[in-house]
Amino acid sequence: MFLGHDEILERIRTQNLIEGYLPEAVQGAGVDLRIHRLYELRGGGFIGREERRLPEVVEQSFTLKPGQYYLLSTMERVNMPEDLVAFMFNRSSLFRCGASLRTAVIDPGYHGELTVGIKNEGTEEIHLEEGARVLQLVFALVKGGTRRYEGRYQGGRVV
Repeated sequence: MFLGHDEILERIRTQNLIEGYLPEAVQGAGVDLRIHRLYELRGGGFIGREERRLPEVVEQSFTLKPGQYYLLSTMERVNMPEDLVAFMFNRSSLFRCGASLRTAVIDPGYHGELTVGIKNEGTEEIHLEEGARVLQLVFALVKGGTRRYEGRYQGGRVV
C-alpha cells in the first residue's frame, strides 16, 4: 500500500520523514524533490564481490550535455522509519525534455540526502536550475520483519 497525501504529511509532522521539503510539493501519493547539486563522474569503477572502487565526482553547473550521465543530489533529506520503503520516479517534465533518472530503492532506516543518476538522452543541452523539482518520491508500507539500512551511503554520501 502506498501512502497518500494526508499520511505523508502526518509522517513528516510526527516522524520527520522529510526535512527541507516544500509544502506544495506534497502530491496526492508522493513528494516532489528538488535538485541541489549535479556531479560529473571521472574515471572508471569496479564492483566486485568484496571490493568496490567508485569514480571520482566533480561538482558541475546545472547543464546536462547530450548523451552524458551525471549524479544529482536532492535538497531534501529523508529519515526512513522501519515500516516504510520509498521509490523514486522521474517527474514527467524531466523526461519531456529528454532526460531520465536512474534510481534505486530507499530502504528502511536510511537517512540523508538522496543521490540519483540522470542522463540527457537527447541531442541538445538541457539546463536545470538549482531547486527545480526533478523527481517524485513515493512511499510504501513494509510488512513483516525488516533490517535497517547500514550501507556506505548512509547520511547522503555521494560516493
